[in-house]
Amino acid sequence: MKHLFFIFLLVALAAGGAQAQTTAGAMPAKQPIELKPGRMQAQPKPAPNRPDAPPQFPGGAQGLNTFFQQNLKYPEAASVKQISGSVVMTFTVEADGHLTNPSVVQPLSPECDTEALRVLGQMPAWKPATRKGQPVATQVRLPIPFGNSEDLKVEQGKPKFE
Repeated sequence: MKHLFFIFLLVALAAGGAQAQTTAGAMPAKQPIELKPGRMQAQPKPAPNRPDAPPQFPGGAQGLNTFFQQNLKYPEAASVKQISGSVVMTFTVEADGHLTNPSVVQPLSPECDTEALRVLGQMPAWKPATRKGQPVATQVRLPIPFGNSEDLKVEQGKPKFE
């Protein structure tokens, strides 16, 4: 009788372990975090492979906005179709600041995707991310905005009421 109980216990444990493996294997993959100006926070204890300081476009968010205003051309075909939105790109900011491995991860239209890749190729070198004071290569996810000038508004300071 003891042997039968022992065999039953082994079968029950094996079945529970197999179920735990299938549940753990079915976990969804983590989505990359999109970096947005003003929404980054210092980490109290950085992960071993996470940079201490993120990569930065020369001139920060304002410099990036100015770069897009001067270099991004709204494609004629997208204008006719009244397409607006963002092409989400990923690329790597290498330790020396130059950009490599550009790719479209969230397309908008073939014309806008092509323009986003063109403009990304014209970007100057960024200030690289650092880890313990040393520059490190880091992948960046960046939305590139497209739309009619009426749709895109520059945020102004709030008016004062007296």
